Amino acid sequence: ELIVREILSSFNRETSGVYQAALLIALSSILAKILALYRDRLLASVFGAGETLDIYFAAFRVPDFLYSISLIIATNVAIMPILMRKENQGHDAARIFISRISSLFVVAVGAVILAAFFLMPHISELIAPGFSAASSDKLVVLSRILLLSPLLLGFSALVSSVLQAHNRFFIFALSPVLYNAGIISGILFFYPKMGFSGLAWGVILGAFLHLLVQIPSVVSIGVFPIPTFRIFNRDILDVFKFSTPRSLGLGFNQVVLIALTAIASAIGSGSIAIFQLAYNLFGIPLGVIGLSYSVAAFPALARSFADGKKDEFVEGVVSSLRHIIFWSLPFVVIFIVLRAHIVRVILGAGSFGWADTRMTAAALGLFSVSILAQGIILLLVRAFYAAGRTALPLVVNAISGLFTIIIALGALYVFEVNSSLRFFEKSILRVEDLAQTSVLVLVVAFSVGNVVNAILLWMGFNRVFKTLDGQLLRSSLQGVFSALILGATSYVTLRLTDGFFDLQTFAGVFLHGATAAVSGLILTIIYLWFSGNREMRDVIDVFHHKFWKSEVVAPDPRSAIEG
Repeated sequence: ELIVREILSSFNRETSGVYQAALLIALSSILAKILALYRDRLLASVFGAGETLDIYFAAFRVPDFLYSISLIIATNVAIMPILMRKENQGHDAARIFISRISSLFVVAVGAVILAAFFLMPHISELIAPGFSAASSDKLVVLSRILLLSPLLLGFSALVSSVLQAHNRFFIFALSPVLYNAGIISGILFFYPKMGFSGLAWGVILGAFLHLLVQIPSVVSIGVFPIPTFRIFNRDILDVFKFSTPRSLGLGFNQVVLIALTAIASAIGSGSIAIFQLAYNLFGIPLGVIGLSYSVAAFPALARSFADGKKDEFVEGVVSSLRHIIFWSLPFVVIFIVLRAHIVRVILGAGSFGWADTRMTAAALGLFSVSILAQGIILLLVRAFYAAGRTALPLVVNAISGLFTIIIALGALYVFEVNSSLRFFEKSILRVEDLAQTSVLVLVVAFSVGNVVNAILLWMGFNRVFKTLDGQLLRSSLQGVFSALILGATSYVTLRLTDGFFDLQTFAGVFLHGATAAVSGLILTIIYLWFSGNREMRDVIDVFHHKFWKSEVVAPDPRSAIEG
């Protein structure tokens, strides 16, 4: 009983420091990503990159868009500062605020979901105009079931805002693990019994678990929401003021994915699946590095800016950027060099054939170019919100999103009419003998759009705070050099060890890639150790102090973004 109480207590323990919180989120993100990889392996092995997976992935587009829009009410970047301000007024004030925002969320999002349910047959024609009538019917069925996910995940986002405001990062970090576990159960258990719709019900189970695991911690804090009809007041209007640009920005991201999905549906069967499977693999380093640091840094950035400590705010952004740049660059090179090995090991089973593997590997290599850009975007958007500057990220997101769609349509046209350019692209990516390679143009457009987004945000932040370039130069150069060591060593090792492994087996492919990666990592770590790299020392210090046993640093309830 004592052990159980200690475990439960550790779940609710506050986390001290940005690096500790980031590391905790990163470790749990790794576990969640492992389950996500297993999920994708199951999907790929059972269905292959074909019509069924196209329908499955396309069915997420409308629910994901509605979830993004629901964050007008549920986003933590707007709720957390106001909640901290309410905590300063007392527990009752905080609980009333959460009750009001939660009641509004359930009513508003419920109404939108109900409308989308009835309109789905018409919406599906926009999502996937290239689908056959039978595929469109299946898309409608799956999309309607998945409409429950924005309600569950949005409410979970509200709850997680409370946990993050109290530095309770463990449960927040655990919820994505359970989300993927639910999806996997849908593939393994629901699909054999219920058919195609069982896949969607597995997603709903995962979303429910995502919410459920956080509820006990919120109850223990004493601010669990209670339904109320007294919804609107100044605080709710403040939430709308700060969250609307953020939610619209995320909505633009979903519009871009919807547009790319619509284009891919007309390219041919399996195009959506190739795009999404490669996108999911590309999301691994993004979740482990970019998302971890940006989520962990936001409460501290909001506190610093609200207290008028501009230098501390800037230092927090610069410090987090140093780590994002440094740890993202190795992922960029390793994902490019080992893209085929990664895809074969993770997805290469069952119905997922060699042609599917090569196409997905090519897409992964192109996605990987923007890993660093995505990490920078995640942090700088939150930094702007912590500083109360919500307009610039919205404008930048809109510009880069529109640019992505234009690039996609323009590049598709150019590659269709210019056969020599198309052959050059296929030869570089080693897919010259495969059909439907036009989907790779969509990946290029996506990556270019994100690089443009990151550059514009960087320039905007530098213009406002005049800080980034000089302070990050040394760290960036060290990161680039270490990434080059890693990439070159891994590539050379691959070529030298080709004959030592049976590349027709899972074990052979895994060991071949692992040998190359480990060789590169060893030389890179030696270089970083003797060069006294600051980022590596920071991580070693976190482990040395055993972050889960560190002294608690309570959040400052005055940390609020004032309008």
